[in-house]
Amino acid sequence: MRNLDKYKGVIPAFYACYDKEGNIDPEGVRALTKYFIEKGVKGVYVNGSSGECIYLSVEERKIVLENVMEAAEGKLTVIAHVACNNTKDSQELAAHAQKLGVDAIACIPPIYFHLPEYAIAQYWNDISSAAPDTDFIIYNIPQLAGVSLTQSLFAEMRKNPRVIGVKNSSMPVQDIQLFKQAGGEDYIIFNGPDEQFISGRVIGAGGGIGGTYGVMPELFLKMDELVRAGEMEEACRLQYAADEIIYKMCSTHGNMYAVIKEILRINDGLELGGVRRPLASLIPEDMKIVEEAARMIRDAKEAFVH
Repeated sequence: MRNLDKYKGVIPAFYACYDKEGNIDPEGVRALTKYFIEKGVKGVYVNGSSGECIYLSVEERKIVLENVMEAAEGKLTVIAHVACNNTKDSQELAAHAQKLGVDAIACIPPIYFHLPEYAIAQYWNDISSAAPDTDFIIYNIPQLAGVSLTQSLFAEMRKNPRVIGVKNSSMPVQDIQLFKQAGGEDYIIFNGPDEQFISGRVIGAGGGIGGTYGVMPELFLKMDELVRAGEMEEACRLQYAADEIIYKMCSTHGNMYAVIKEILRINDGLELGGVRRPLASLIPEDMKIVEEAARMIRDAKEAFVH
């Protein structure tokens, strides 16, 4: 049986960090990495959806990961999302990630063209072959990728010994149970949708990877602690509080990640820039909502984290 303990817990999705000209800011990347170490999270998920990966070049994604690894100093589990919309670039990122010593690579399926399952499996296996000494995690996010991880495709991928689990961001919590039952204890299933963190954990997820964890890590770490202790009533109250914050952050003209980065500036003094077009930037009218969400996070930490 594999030792999957290094993947169990709260793993924030890493945010893209830009300078004032909109370029990747290595200093910001290192500062955000150190922030996560200080908060005590299990690890980070780099260059995924929250990292605006589809808007970054291959070279930019390399720069991000290089600076994360340098700043992490082995103190975080690092999962690098390496999927691009073609196999060649994805393999280049996979080989680069292995060379840097990441714990695992992860991949969404190819988007736009609707490929048959055997072609998706080939794509994933080709990428995995470029990092033959590195764990591989399937990223299931059908609402954005347009492709669902089926039980038959998961069964095919389990023939690859490097496949260790699934980052499941589909909305039905039942999917976590189905993947867990299919894979058993040799595979780890991550809860993806932040709004159902405790639901996913209870039904079988060994940990969570989420895009809003980073702006309020204390709340998700506390949720995880409460779930492990079986204190489900308090965990539910905290999940509701976190969900209200998420809904608030999603109510602006600007993209949610622009909101998150501004909250991190307000609450934690981090300068991470905005978001890359075509994602929408904040407008002046958003600031009242941003400040309210920042206050909600401070209030929730005071109420729940002791």
